[in-house]
Amino acid sequence: MIDSPIFTPVTIGPVTLRNRVIRSAAFENMAYGNSPSKDLFNYHTAVARGGVGMTTVAYASVNRSGLSFDGQLWMREEIVPALKELTDAIHAEGAKASIQLGHCGNMTHRSTCGCLPVGASSGFNLYSPTFARGLKEREIVALVDDFGKAVELARRAGFDCVEIHAGHGYLISQFLSPYTNHRRDKFGGSLENRMRLMQMVIRRVLEVADGNLGIIVKMNMHDGFRRGMQREECLEVARELERLGVHAIVLSAGFVSKAPMEVMRGAMPIRTLAYYMDTRKFWWLKAMLPIVGRKMIPTVPYKDGYFLEEAKVFRAAVSLPLIYVGGLTSRQKMEEVLEAGFDGLQVARALVHDTDFVNKLHSGEIEKSGCRHSNYCIGRMYSLEMKCNQCVAHLPKKLKDEIEKEERRWSR
Repeated sequence: MIDSPIFTPVTIGPVTLRNRVIRSAAFENMAYGNSPSKDLFNYHTAVARGGVGMTTVAYASVNRSGLSFDGQLWMREEIVPALKELTDAIHAEGAKASIQLGHCGNMTHRSTCGCLPVGASSGFNLYSPTFARGLKEREIVALVDDFGKAVELARRAGFDCVEIHAGHGYLISQFLSPYTNHRRDKFGGSLENRMRLMQMVIRRVLEVADGNLGIIVKMNMHDGFRRGMQREECLEVARELERLGVHAIVLSAGFVSKAPMEVMRGAMPIRTLAYYMDTRKFWWLKAMLPIVGRKMIPTVPYKDGYFLEEAKVFRAAVSLPLIYVGGLTSRQKMEEVLEAGFDGLQVARALVHDTDFVNKLHSGEIEKSGCRHSNYCIGRMYSLEMKCNQCVAHLPKKLKDEIEKEERRWSR
Protein backbone atom coordinates (compact mmCIF):
# COMPACT_ATOMS: atom_id res chain seq x y z
CA MET A 1 0.00 0.00 0.00
CA ILE A 2 1.18 3.50 -0.86
CA ASP A 3 1.96 5.73 2.15
CA SER A 4 0.42 9.11 1.36
CA PRO A 5 -1.48 11.87 3.21
CA ILE A 6 -4.33 11.17 0.77
CA PHE A 7 -5.16 8.06 2.76
CA THR A 8 -5.18 9.62 6.24
CA PRO A 9 -8.44 10.41 8.13
CA VAL A 10 -10.01 13.87 8.13
CA THR A 11 -12.75 15.35 10.30
CA ILE A 12 -15.59 17.56 9.01
CA GLY A 13 -17.67 18.79 11.94
CA PRO A 14 -18.94 15.69 13.78
CA VAL A 15 -17.89 13.31 10.98
CA THR A 16 -14.54 11.58 10.47
CA LEU A 17 -13.74 10.19 7.01
CA ARG A 18 -11.34 7.28 6.51
CA ASN A 19 -9.37 9.30 3.94
CA ARG A 20 -9.29 12.67 2.20
CA VAL A 21 -11.05 11.73 -1.06
CA ILE A 22 -14.66 12.80 -1.53
CA ARG A 23 -16.72 11.98 -4.59
CA SER A 24 -17.85 15.45 -5.65
CA ALA A 25 -21.48 16.25 -6.37
CA ALA A 26 -21.21 15.84 -10.14
CA PHE A 27 -24.70 15.38 -11.55
CA GLU A 28 -25.51 11.71 -12.18
CA ASN A 29 -28.92 12.14 -13.92
CA MET A 30 -29.91 8.81 -12.37
CA ALA A 31 -32.87 9.90 -10.21
CA TYR A 32 -35.50 8.95 -12.77
CA GLY A 33 -38.82 10.59 -11.99
CA ASN A 34 -36.95 12.67 -9.38
CA SER A 35 -36.56 9.60 -7.13
CA PRO A 36 -33.65 7.29 -6.24
CA SER A 37 -33.06 4.51 -8.76
CA LYS A 38 -31.13 1.25 -8.90
CA ASP A 39 -28.56 2.97 -11.12
CA LEU A 40 -28.01 5.68 -8.49
CA PHE A 41 -27.72 3.00 -5.79
CA ASN A 42 -25.28 0.90 -7.79
CA TYR A 43 -23.07 3.84 -8.75
CA HIS A 44 -22.62 5.31 -5.28
CA THR A 45 -22.14 1.94 -3.60
CA ALA A 46 -19.51 1.11 -6.23
CA VAL A 47 -17.72 4.40 -5.48
CA ALA A 48 -17.85 3.62 -1.75
CA ARG A 49 -16.50 0.12 -2.41
CA GLY A 50 -13.81 1.74 -4.54
CA GLY A 51 -12.24 3.39 -1.52
CA VAL A 52 -13.44 6.99 -1.15
CA GLY A 53 -13.75 8.59 2.26
CA MET A 54 -17.18 9.95 1.36
CA THR A 55 -19.45 9.98 -1.68
CA THR A 56 -21.78 12.89 -2.43
CA VAL A 57 -25.19 12.35 -4.00
CA ALA A 58 -25.63 15.26 -6.39
CA TYR A 59 -27.88 18.23 -6.70
CA ALA A 60 -31.04 17.30 -4.78
CA SER A 61 -33.64 20.03 -4.99
CA VAL A 62 -35.25 21.23 -1.78
CA ASN A 63 -38.63 21.67 -3.55
CA ARG A 64 -40.25 21.15 -6.92
CA SER A 65 -39.64 24.68 -8.20
CA GLY A 66 -35.90 24.02 -7.86
CA LEU A 67 -35.84 21.08 -10.28
CA SER A 68 -34.06 21.52 -13.59
CA PHE A 69 -33.90 17.86 -14.76
CA ASP A 70 -36.25 14.88 -14.78
CA GLY A 71 -33.36 12.76 -13.50
CA GLN A 72 -32.64 15.00 -10.50
CA LEU A 73 -33.55 14.16 -6.90
CA TRP A 74 -36.42 16.07 -5.27
CA MET A 75 -36.26 15.89 -1.48
CA ARG A 76 -39.61 14.74 -0.11
CA GLU A 77 -40.94 12.31 2.46
CA GLU A 78 -41.63 9.39 0.12
CA ILE A 79 -38.01 8.99 -1.02
CA VAL A 80 -36.51 8.74 2.49
CA PRO A 81 -36.70 4.91 2.69
CA ALA A 82 -34.87 4.49 -0.64
CA LEU A 83 -32.23 7.02 0.38
CA LYS A 84 -31.79 5.16 3.69
CA GLU A 85 -31.12 1.94 1.76
CA LEU A 86 -28.46 3.83 -0.19
CA THR A 87 -26.72 5.33 2.84
CA ASP A 88 -26.80 1.97 4.66
CA ALA A 89 -25.08 0.36 1.67
CA ILE A 90 -22.47 3.13 1.50
CA HIS A 91 -21.76 2.77 5.22
CA ALA A 92 -21.44 -1.01 4.83
CA GLU A 93 -18.55 -0.34 2.42
CA GLY A 94 -16.76 1.81 5.01
CA ALA A 95 -17.48 5.23 3.46
CA LYS A 96 -19.54 8.20 4.62
CA ALA A 97 -22.48 9.63 2.67
CA SER A 98 -23.23 13.25 1.82
CA ILE A 99 -26.01 14.84 -0.22
CA GLN A 100 -25.89 18.16 -2.05
CA LEU A 101 -28.96 20.32 -1.47
CA GLY A 102 -29.90 23.30 -3.58
CA HIS A 103 -32.36 25.06 -5.85
CA CYS A 104 -31.69 25.81 -9.52
CA GLY A 105 -33.41 29.21 -9.52
CA ASN A 106 -34.09 30.46 -13.03
CA MET A 107 -32.22 27.61 -14.77
CA THR A 108 -35.25 25.47 -15.45
CA HIS A 109 -38.49 25.41 -17.43
CA ARG A 110 -42.17 25.23 -16.53
CA SER A 111 -42.36 21.71 -18.01
CA THR A 112 -39.84 20.51 -15.42
CA CYS A 113 -40.47 22.58 -12.31
CA GLY A 114 -44.24 22.94 -12.71
CA CYS A 115 -44.35 26.74 -12.51
CA LEU A 116 -42.89 29.89 -13.99
CA PRO A 117 -39.21 29.65 -12.96
CA VAL A 118 -38.14 31.86 -10.07
CA GLY A 119 -34.88 33.59 -9.30
CA ALA A 120 -33.34 36.50 -7.47
CA SER A 121 -34.81 38.89 -10.05
CA SER A 122 -37.24 38.80 -12.93
CA GLY A 123 -35.89 38.49 -16.45
CA PHE A 124 -35.13 36.14 -19.32
CA ASN A 125 -32.74 33.22 -18.99
CA LEU A 126 -31.26 32.13 -22.32
CA TYR A 127 -29.99 28.89 -20.75
CA SER A 128 -33.48 27.36 -20.53
CA PRO A 129 -34.64 29.56 -22.35
CA THR A 130 -37.45 31.03 -20.31
CA PHE A 131 -38.78 34.06 -18.54
CA ALA A 132 -38.39 33.97 -14.77
CA ARG A 133 -39.79 36.09 -11.97
CA GLY A 134 -38.11 37.35 -8.84
CA LEU A 135 -39.03 35.70 -5.56
CA LYS A 136 -41.22 37.65 -3.15
CA GLU A 137 -40.03 38.06 0.41
CA ARG A 138 -42.63 35.64 1.81
CA GLU A 139 -41.51 33.08 -0.78
CA ILE A 140 -37.90 33.52 0.34
CA VAL A 141 -38.92 32.74 3.92
CA ALA A 142 -40.75 29.61 2.71
CA LEU A 143 -37.70 28.58 0.67
CA VAL A 144 -35.49 28.80 3.76
CA ASP A 145 -37.97 26.49 5.49
CA ASP A 146 -37.65 24.08 2.54
CA PHE A 147 -33.87 23.94 3.05
CA GLY A 148 -34.46 23.12 6.70
CA LYS A 149 -36.97 20.37 5.85
CA ALA A 150 -34.56 18.91 3.29
CA VAL A 151 -31.79 18.73 5.90
CA GLU A 152 -34.12 16.93 8.30
CA LEU A 153 -35.03 14.43 5.58
CA ALA A 154 -31.33 13.92 4.84
CA ARG A 155 -30.64 13.27 8.52
CA ARG A 156 -33.44 10.71 8.70
CA ALA A 157 -32.15 9.10 5.50
CA GLY A 158 -28.82 8.41 7.20
CA PHE A 159 -26.57 10.98 5.52
CA ASP A 160 -23.49 12.06 7.47
CA CYS A 161 -23.08 15.43 5.75
CA VAL A 162 -25.06 17.84 3.62
CA GLU A 163 -23.49 20.14 1.04
CA ILE A 164 -25.39 23.37 0.43
CA HIS A 165 -24.92 24.55 -3.16
CA ALA A 166 -24.21 28.28 -3.12
CA GLY A 167 -22.21 28.43 -6.36
CA HIS A 168 -22.31 27.90 -10.12
CA GLY A 169 -25.18 30.34 -10.75
CA TYR A 170 -27.88 28.35 -8.97
CA LEU A 171 -30.37 30.15 -6.72
CA ILE A 172 -28.20 31.15 -3.73
CA SER A 173 -25.49 32.12 -6.20
CA GLN A 174 -28.08 34.13 -8.19
CA PHE A 175 -28.75 36.17 -5.06
CA LEU A 176 -25.01 36.60 -4.38
CA SER A 177 -24.07 37.70 -7.91
CA PRO A 178 -24.71 41.27 -9.14
CA TYR A 179 -25.18 39.76 -12.61
CA THR A 180 -28.46 38.10 -11.60
CA ASN A 181 -29.47 40.11 -8.52
CA HIS A 182 -31.07 43.44 -9.43
CA ARG A 183 -33.30 43.68 -6.39
CA ARG A 184 -33.93 46.94 -4.57
CA ASP A 185 -35.08 45.47 -1.27
CA LYS A 186 -33.04 44.10 1.64
CA PHE A 187 -31.91 41.15 -0.52
CA GLY A 188 -30.25 43.28 -3.23
CA GLY A 189 -27.67 46.00 -3.79
CA SER A 190 -24.75 45.74 -1.37
CA LEU A 191 -22.90 42.49 -0.80
CA GLU A 192 -24.26 42.51 2.75
CA ASN A 193 -27.80 42.43 1.32
CA ARG A 194 -26.97 39.93 -1.43
CA MET A 195 -25.62 37.54 1.22
CA ARG A 196 -28.85 37.68 3.23
CA LEU A 197 -30.53 34.63 1.66
CA MET A 198 -27.35 32.58 2.10
CA GLN A 199 -27.15 33.62 5.75
CA MET A 200 -30.77 32.68 6.38
CA VAL A 201 -30.33 29.29 4.73
CA ILE A 202 -27.12 28.47 6.60
CA ARG A 203 -28.55 29.47 9.96
CA ARG A 204 -31.59 27.27 9.38
CA VAL A 205 -29.47 24.36 8.15
CA LEU A 206 -27.20 24.54 11.19
CA GLU A 207 -30.21 24.77 13.50
CA VAL A 208 -31.87 21.69 12.01
CA ALA A 209 -28.62 19.69 11.84
CA ASP A 210 -28.13 20.41 15.57
CA GLY A 211 -24.52 19.25 15.53
CA ASN A 212 -25.36 15.81 14.13
CA LEU A 213 -24.42 16.43 10.46
CA GLY A 214 -21.35 17.88 8.81
CA ILE A 215 -22.37 21.12 7.07
CA ILE A 216 -20.43 21.83 3.88
CA VAL A 217 -21.02 24.74 1.47
CA LYS A 218 -19.98 24.84 -2.18
CA MET A 219 -19.22 28.41 -3.28
CA ASN A 220 -17.57 30.32 -6.10
CA MET A 221 -14.14 31.92 -6.00
CA HIS A 222 -15.28 33.93 -9.03
CA ASP A 223 -18.20 33.77 -11.45
CA GLY A 224 -16.03 33.77 -14.56
CA PHE A 225 -17.09 36.96 -16.37
CA ARG A 226 -16.83 40.72 -15.92
CA ARG A 227 -20.30 41.50 -14.54
CA GLY A 228 -20.32 38.61 -12.08
CA MET A 229 -18.79 38.20 -8.64
CA GLN A 230 -15.06 38.67 -8.48
CA ARG A 231 -12.52 37.26 -6.04
CA GLU A 232 -12.67 40.02 -3.41
CA GLU A 233 -16.40 39.66 -2.87
CA CYS A 234 -16.10 35.89 -2.86
CA LEU A 235 -13.45 36.11 -0.15
CA GLU A 236 -15.97 38.04 1.95
CA VAL A 237 -18.52 35.28 1.36
CA ALA A 238 -16.00 32.68 2.57
CA ARG A 239 -15.27 34.74 5.70
CA GLU A 240 -19.01 35.04 6.38
CA LEU A 241 -19.52 31.29 6.02
CA GLU A 242 -16.72 30.74 8.53
CA ARG A 243 -18.33 33.23 10.91
CA LEU A 244 -21.69 31.47 10.57
CA GLY A 245 -20.06 28.21 11.66
CA VAL A 246 -20.14 25.89 8.66
CA HIS A 247 -17.77 22.93 8.96
CA ALA A 248 -16.09 23.11 5.53
CA ILE A 249 -16.19 24.96 2.22
CA VAL A 250 -15.77 23.52 -1.28
CA LEU A 251 -14.04 26.10 -3.49
CA SER A 252 -15.23 26.19 -7.10
CA ALA A 253 -16.00 28.79 -9.78
CA GLY A 254 -18.12 29.44 -12.84
CA PHE A 255 -21.75 30.10 -13.75
CA VAL A 256 -23.67 27.41 -15.59
CA SER A 257 -25.89 29.84 -17.54
CA LYS A 258 -23.05 32.21 -18.48
CA ALA A 259 -19.63 30.54 -18.09
CA PRO A 260 -20.26 26.76 -17.83
CA MET A 261 -16.80 25.58 -18.89
CA GLU A 262 -15.22 27.78 -16.23
CA VAL A 263 -16.59 25.14 -13.84
CA MET A 264 -15.50 22.02 -15.73
CA ARG A 265 -12.73 23.21 -18.10
CA GLY A 266 -11.91 21.95 -21.53
CA ALA A 267 -14.43 22.01 -24.38
CA MET A 268 -18.10 21.12 -24.31
CA PRO A 269 -18.54 18.23 -26.79
CA ILE A 270 -21.16 19.95 -28.95
CA ARG A 271 -21.92 16.96 -31.18
CA THR A 272 -22.38 14.72 -28.15
CA LEU A 273 -24.59 17.28 -26.41
CA ALA A 274 -26.80 17.64 -29.49
CA TYR A 275 -26.90 13.91 -30.28
CA TYR A 276 -28.43 12.94 -26.93
CA MET A 277 -30.77 15.94 -26.65
CA ASP A 278 -34.51 15.20 -26.55
CA THR A 279 -35.88 16.42 -29.90
CA ARG A 280 -39.42 16.58 -28.50
CA LYS A 281 -38.42 19.28 -26.02
CA PHE A 282 -35.40 20.91 -27.60
CA TRP A 283 -35.64 20.40 -31.38
CA TRP A 284 -34.75 24.03 -32.09
CA LEU A 285 -31.69 23.96 -29.75
CA LYS A 286 -30.53 20.65 -31.24
CA ALA A 287 -30.61 22.30 -34.67
CA MET A 288 -28.79 25.45 -33.49
CA LEU A 289 -26.00 23.82 -31.48
CA PRO A 290 -23.77 22.75 -34.40
CA ILE A 291 -23.91 26.34 -35.70
CA VAL A 292 -23.62 28.52 -32.59
CA GLY A 293 -22.72 26.02 -29.85
CA ARG A 294 -19.05 26.95 -29.61
CA LYS A 295 -19.94 30.66 -29.24
CA MET A 296 -22.60 29.88 -26.63
CA ILE A 297 -20.30 27.54 -24.69
CA PRO A 298 -16.71 28.72 -25.26
CA THR A 299 -13.79 26.47 -24.39
CA VAL A 300 -11.74 27.19 -21.26
CA PRO A 301 -8.34 25.43 -21.29
CA TYR A 302 -7.97 22.40 -19.02
CA LYS A 303 -4.96 21.61 -16.85
CA ASP A 304 -4.57 19.39 -13.80
CA GLY A 305 -5.40 21.28 -10.59
CA TYR A 306 -6.79 24.23 -12.51
CA PHE A 307 -8.25 26.04 -9.43
CA LEU A 308 -5.28 25.50 -7.13
CA GLU A 309 -3.47 28.84 -7.34
CA GLU A 310 -6.66 30.82 -6.73
CA ALA A 311 -7.77 28.44 -3.98
CA LYS A 312 -4.51 29.15 -2.12
CA VAL A 313 -5.64 32.79 -1.73
CA PHE A 314 -8.77 31.53 0.08
CA ARG A 315 -6.67 29.14 2.15
CA ALA A 316 -4.74 32.14 3.45
CA ALA A 317 -7.93 34.07 4.23
CA VAL A 318 -9.90 31.58 6.37
CA SER A 319 -9.11 28.95 8.98
CA LEU A 320 -11.94 26.42 8.62
CA PRO A 321 -11.44 23.19 6.61
CA LEU A 322 -11.33 23.73 2.85
CA ILE A 323 -12.10 21.07 0.28
CA TYR A 324 -10.38 21.43 -3.08
CA VAL A 325 -12.14 20.51 -6.35
CA GLY A 326 -10.95 20.93 -9.93
CA GLY A 327 -8.81 18.71 -12.13
CA LEU A 328 -7.67 16.06 -9.65
CA THR A 329 -6.80 12.93 -11.60
CA SER A 330 -3.33 12.01 -10.26
CA ARG A 331 -1.75 11.14 -6.92
CA GLN A 332 0.95 13.73 -7.49
CA LYS A 333 -1.51 16.62 -7.89
CA MET A 334 -3.66 15.41 -5.00
CA GLU A 335 -0.63 15.35 -2.70
CA GLU A 336 0.36 18.83 -3.91
CA VAL A 337 -3.09 20.12 -2.92
CA LEU A 338 -2.84 18.62 0.56
CA GLU A 339 0.66 20.04 1.01
CA ALA A 340 -0.83 23.48 0.25
CA GLY A 341 -3.01 23.17 3.36
CA PHE A 342 -6.30 21.84 2.03
CA ASP A 343 -8.19 19.29 4.10
CA GLY A 344 -10.23 17.35 1.54
CA LEU A 345 -10.07 16.41 -2.13
CA GLN A 346 -13.21 16.32 -4.27
CA VAL A 347 -12.96 14.12 -7.35
CA ALA A 348 -15.50 13.66 -10.16
CA ARG A 349 -14.32 12.60 -13.61
CA ALA A 350 -11.76 10.10 -12.32
CA LEU A 351 -14.61 8.33 -10.50
CA VAL A 352 -16.87 8.49 -13.54
CA HIS A 353 -14.11 6.76 -15.47
CA ASP A 354 -13.41 4.15 -12.77
CA THR A 355 -15.21 3.78 -9.44
CA ASP A 356 -12.13 1.89 -8.12
CA PHE A 357 -9.84 4.87 -8.72
CA VAL A 358 -9.00 5.42 -5.02
CA ASN A 359 -8.27 1.77 -4.25
CA LYS A 360 -6.02 1.57 -7.29
CA LEU A 361 -4.12 4.70 -6.21
CA HIS A 362 -3.73 3.31 -2.70
CA SER A 363 -2.44 -0.07 -3.86
CA GLY A 364 0.01 1.53 -6.29
CA GLU A 365 -1.65 -0.11 -9.30
CA ILE A 366 -1.99 3.33 -10.92
CA GLU A 367 -0.55 6.81 -10.44
CA LYS A 368 -3.16 8.63 -12.51
CA SER A 369 -6.71 8.19 -13.78
CA GLY A 370 -7.36 6.93 -17.28
CA CYS A 371 -9.76 9.84 -17.87
CA ARG A 372 -8.69 11.60 -21.09
CA HIS A 373 -10.75 14.80 -20.65
CA SER A 374 -12.95 14.61 -23.74
CA ASN A 375 -15.88 15.76 -21.54
CA TYR A 376 -18.15 13.18 -23.17
CA CYS A 377 -19.60 12.48 -19.70
CA ILE A 378 -20.63 16.14 -19.42
CA GLY A 379 -22.22 16.29 -22.87
CA ARG A 380 -24.14 13.09 -22.12
CA MET A 381 -25.29 13.76 -18.55
CA TYR A 382 -27.77 16.49 -19.48
CA SER A 383 -29.88 13.92 -21.35
CA LEU A 384 -28.88 10.42 -20.15
CA GLU A 385 -27.24 8.89 -17.12
CA MET A 386 -23.66 9.98 -16.49
CA LYS A 387 -21.13 7.64 -18.11
CA CYS A 388 -17.55 7.71 -19.42
CA ASN A 389 -17.18 7.19 -23.19
CA GLN A 390 -14.67 4.44 -22.46
CA CYS A 391 -17.52 2.49 -20.81
CA VAL A 392 -19.94 2.81 -23.75
CA ALA A 393 -19.88 -0.19 -26.08
CA HIS A 394 -21.03 1.48 -29.30
CA LEU A 395 -20.73 5.14 -30.27
CA PRO A 396 -21.56 6.81 -33.61
CA LYS A 397 -18.50 7.70 -35.67
CA LYS A 398 -19.15 11.44 -35.41
CA LEU A 399 -19.03 11.19 -31.60
CA LYS A 400 -15.89 9.04 -31.69
CA ASP A 401 -14.22 11.64 -33.94
CA GLU A 402 -15.18 14.45 -31.56
CA ILE A 403 -13.92 12.51 -28.54
CA GLU A 404 -10.58 11.68 -30.19
CA LYS A 405 -10.07 15.31 -31.20
CA GLU A 406 -10.58 16.54 -27.63
CA GLU A 407 -8.41 13.78 -26.15
CA ARG A 408 -5.55 14.78 -28.45
CA ARG A 409 -5.96 18.44 -27.52
CA TRP A 410 -5.63 17.94 -23.73
CA SER A 411 -2.99 15.18 -23.87
CA ARG A 412 -0.36 17.50 -25.36
